[in-house]
Amino acid sequence: MDIKFSRTLFLLGVLLGPVVAYAYDTSTDTPGQYLDDAAITVKVKTAFAEDKWVKGLAINVRTDHGVVDLNGTVNSKNESDRATELATQVKSVRAVHNNLTIMSR
Repeated sequence: MDIKFSRTLFLLGVLLGPVVAYAYDTSTDTPGQYLDDAAITVKVKTAFAEDKWVKGLAINVRTDHGVVDLNGTVNSKNESDRATELATQVKSVRAVHNNLTIMSR
């Protein structure tokens, strides 16, 4: 195959790859919804960082359509409950799913 033709095909693939991937995405999230969810995630993480009882670095926060999922490991049931309470208090949070694991000692 001609090298120029090969380079053209490669470049075409590189340029069209993201278009195909975007077209394949079947999610219904709008850019506004994505930004709203990202803002909620930041607010929840900030609440954890400002709280002296919750070790927010060990908690993974994911938000989808205002529903917050908490994953990770905490030291106690009280810390788990406090994390749920803090996330619930953030404006625009519709629900909180606490999937936190309590470390056994």
